[in-house]
Amino acid sequence: MNPNQAPEPESILSGWRQSGRIESLAGIDCFVHDRAGDPNQTPVLWLHGFPSSSLDWRAVIETIDCPRRMLLLDFPGFGLSAKPVEYSYSLFEQADRVEQLLAARGIQQIHLVAHDMGTSVACELLARQAQAQLPFRIASLVLTNGSVYIELAHLTLSQKLLRSPLAGLYARLARWPLFRRQIGRVVARPVAEAEWRAMWQLMQHNDGLRRMPTTIGYVGERYRHHQRWTAPLAELELPVKILWGRRDPVAVPAIAERLAATIPGAELTWLEDCGHFPMLEHPTAMAAALQAFLDAQSV
Repeated sequence: MNPNQAPEPESILSGWRQSGRIESLAGIDCFVHDRAGDPNQTPVLWLHGFPSSSLDWRAVIETIDCPRRMLLLDFPGFGLSAKPVEYSYSLFEQADRVEQLLAARGIQQIHLVAHDMGTSVACELLARQAQAQLPFRIASLVLTNGSVYIELAHLTLSQKLLRSPLAGLYARLARWPLFRRQIGRVVARPVAEAEWRAMWQLMQHNDGLRRMPTTIGYVGERYRHHQRWTAPLAELELPVKILWGRRDPVAVPAIAERLAATIPGAELTWLEDCGHFPMLEHPTAMAAALQAFLDAQSV
């Protein structure tokens, strides 16, 4: 392939698949990317959002100049992981998978980076840590473009339909042109078409589209467990960066501003001219901001 030519979605997916492996977490096959790093430094765990996968972070972790071990997984129901019919897809269970991933490796401390739905998984892990029920320690936290304060979020049309009585029909009828129109509305900078194609192919993988009326259930959980997932934020005693695409029409800037006002000592950094997927829209800017934050950590 011409080195100046943009990669095709098949090339992106093939390379990402080969960079990781399938592991069983509580009997569920999950895709895990585990990049080796300095054993004397705390690893970084990256959590993805809905409806995508760990692939979102590919360009960032390939760009960032960081010696730390990098851990990424596709939650059940997403990406290259299994998408079983008999699974709750609750964020509580997704947090359990994170615990099992780290326990299998004997990891006792992490730096946590979370996007979109992953920010609520992060909040559940923080709630467990506040109750001394987390078997590892979160040493620092980065939250990016996630609707932690769900009452402030502006849900997309697709999210609204997937939470309606029409969810099953919508999921069955979902096609690439509709997805492409909807996803294009949440970004502010151009994203390579191959990235969207790769995301769409992973959404279809393992009958994933049919699981979407269930996986979207995390939005309802954000309402039901709002107090559990937001109350600990005001008591955090760890370094926190709020790294936000300022032009996000879903997880709007007001969410980032409230997070920065609530979390003691939190540092808010805007990614100008970025929307909901800054890791795809401007991976070099995001990698630079993350690298500066991680380099500043003492562990």
